[in-house]
Amino acid sequence: MAENQAPDVKLPDPVEMSRAMTRIAEQSQRLVTEFLSRQASDGVGAKNPDPMGVGHAFLEMTTRMMADPAKLMKAQMTLWQDYLTLWQRTTQRFFGQEAQPVIAPAKDDRRFKDSAWDENTLFDFIKQSYLLSARWMQSTVNGVDGLDDHTAKKVDFYTRQFVDAMAPSNFVMTNPEVLRTTIETGGENLVKGLEHLLKDLERGKGELRISMTDYDAFQVGKNIAVTPGKVVFQTDLMQLIQYTPTTPEVNKRPLMIVPPWINKYYILDLREKNSFIKWAVDQGHSVFVLSWVNPDEKLAQKGFEDYMFEGVLAALDAIEKVTGEKDVNAIGYCLGGTLLASTLSYMAAKKDDRIKSATFFTTMLDFTEAGELSVFIDEEQLTMIESQMAQQGYLDGSKMATTFNMLRANDLIWSFVVNNYLLGKDPFPFDLLYWNSDSTRMPAAMHSFYLRNMYQKNLLAQPGGVSLGGVPIDLRNVKTPSFFLSAREDHIAPWKSTYMGAHLFSGPVKFVLAASGHIAGVVNPPAAGKYCYWTNAKLPKASDDWLASSEQTPGSWWPEWNNWVSTFSNGKVPARDPAKGGLPVLEDAPGSYAKVRIV
Repeated sequence: MAENQAPDVKLPDPVEMSRAMTRIAEQSQRLVTEFLSRQASDGVGAKNPDPMGVGHAFLEMTTRMMADPAKLMKAQMTLWQDYLTLWQRTTQRFFGQEAQPVIAPAKDDRRFKDSAWDENTLFDFIKQSYLLSARWMQSTVNGVDGLDDHTAKKVDFYTRQFVDAMAPSNFVMTNPEVLRTTIETGGENLVKGLEHLLKDLERGKGELRISMTDYDAFQVGKNIAVTPGKVVFQTDLMQLIQYTPTTPEVNKRPLMIVPPWINKYYILDLREKNSFIKWAVDQGHSVFVLSWVNPDEKLAQKGFEDYMFEGVLAALDAIEKVTGEKDVNAIGYCLGGTLLASTLSYMAAKKDDRIKSATFFTTMLDFTEAGELSVFIDEEQLTMIESQMAQQGYLDGSKMATTFNMLRANDLIWSFVVNNYLLGKDPFPFDLLYWNSDSTRMPAAMHSFYLRNMYQKNLLAQPGGVSLGGVPIDLRNVKTPSFFLSAREDHIAPWKSTYMGAHLFSGPVKFVLAASGHIAGVVNPPAAGKYCYWTNAKLPKASDDWLASSEQTPGSWWPEWNNWVSTFSNGKVPARDPAKGGLPVLEDAPGSYAKVRIV
């Protein structure tokens, strides 16, 4: 709020306040009782108090830091000098003089968007104090010598989590927007926020699962994932969807999309205006998509190779029965791309060349530089995950969702804490966040294989490092023409890592780098006119050399890909009606597998 502006004050209704507090008390008591009962039955006291090894990492960091007191003293003096400058400039502002800020938030930092953070001298001081402390803490931690790479990354990651959590925007008394709202509503925002908090605890059965959107505003198959099509085949692990054509003729060679099973396929089919699937259909592709099952304990023993046999290879057989076409063009997204590459190696060993071109969206094959997700991959944490999966038969989808949300904590955690709990607002309906919260489970056998062999040991990049169906996987044997699409700000599959993976194949490779991140970099329809992408006819060994000599093009990369894949279309045929194919229709798209929600 501006310094001389007094907001209207609303006195709370004592009757309504009493009723609200009674509801909150009753709900809180029930939740606490259920939580304690569950903890007792789980034998929580016998568990490792630090299963993720965070405390051990920080102990090692502290020991190293204290071994160089001169360096620590220098860092403290730098912080003291910064604070002295801040106090001087704040005093100038209190006396009505102009003063340049000592530090300013990043342009994309939305925590301090309220005008009072700049206009009000006190809140400006709070903001700058926090930013100075945050910069000092992170630079000091990053400057500690002698830590191994994994420990250093873990310390840096969890330091950032602490710094983000302690932001003044996350607390009632140091957030001007929250204070203003509290005065204007007579505290109704905090009461409403407490009700939201308890509702989220109840939804998570004692664990806090922050609501990111209005879940009642969306329904799969009704207003998202609505591109017309039919389920024409299924296995225990996937349903195969064939989409209804919108052009008189279609490419003779079908397009098979292999999405990740960490999330549901309909990230590529949220709404008509941003649906990659709808756009591909409109370009004349005969589109098939694998919709993965949301597994339960019955599928605990399904392994990575089962996803190959009952997923990709089963889909190829089914597509041939439906269309009469033996060959396909294929797309793999993220983990789906990792599976597609592994399958291509398996098929090469079997002299099976049914996949004539392969496209990889944000796909890692070489996990040497696995990004921030590698923070969660060490023996301590893998043992903990495997212990949890052994009890349930799968990894709970909420665990995976929390991990991904921590990579962007300010956007995907703390912004909702402020909106839902401090401001007392209802979450805004947003299809992308609905998809993000539509978690999927991971079968125990598959997930353990994936984490250990790829993330921890990086065996997929090594010839014969892993075997599927008794066949040693060697990505060097893949000669299929390939298109790699990566995203420059991708925190999940860092583009320099995906670039390393593109060098593992022996066939021709086209590498394209999109602006933005893991989702927005991929889901960027041409009509939106957003972002840009980079191309390069050459594929030098170093990613920086590739970028330095690349050409930037404004807008979406989708047409670039379509021009490339169209060279493998094998001509045109009359449009294929899913209802008149070689296999009976099982149900309408998006199918029953995509509709299973675990929350």
